[in-house]
Amino acid sequence: MLPTQCLCTKLRRAARNVTKRYDDALEGAGLKAAQYSLLRHLERLDKPCITNLAEAMGLDRSTLGRNLRVLESEGLIRLGACSDQRNRVVLMTDEGRARLQRAREAWEVVQAELAERLGAEKRAALMALLEELETLD
Repeated sequence: MLPTQCLCTKLRRAARNVTKRYDDALEGAGLKAAQYSLLRHLERLDKPCITNLAEAMGLDRSTLGRNLRVLESEGLIRLGACSDQRNRVVLMTDEGRARLQRAREAWEVVQAELAERLGAEKRAALMALLEELETLD
């Protein structure tokens, strides 16, 4: 890998590396990190409309829509009517809840491994930096 001082390149490399760790851990549950995150958001938000879910996840509706179609085809979510006719509510199925539960332990193992590798001080600093970068306008 070529060394670089480009923040974008370094962040993308780091994100790919971290995502791969989660993807590998979640493979046994048949999920990828992005799918796990989406299901966790659904669990926490309890029947959100697509617009609200996209906003909560920091995604545009078209990106979210592509991800939802994959989960819907696997029977993990279903779409229903929302109060706004231009929107749809996203509902997790029983299979989605079961798959999320199977994946939870693997997710927590990777979380703990990364936290241990960084240590408390570096993890806190990283979280603060990432928060700052998330809120750039």
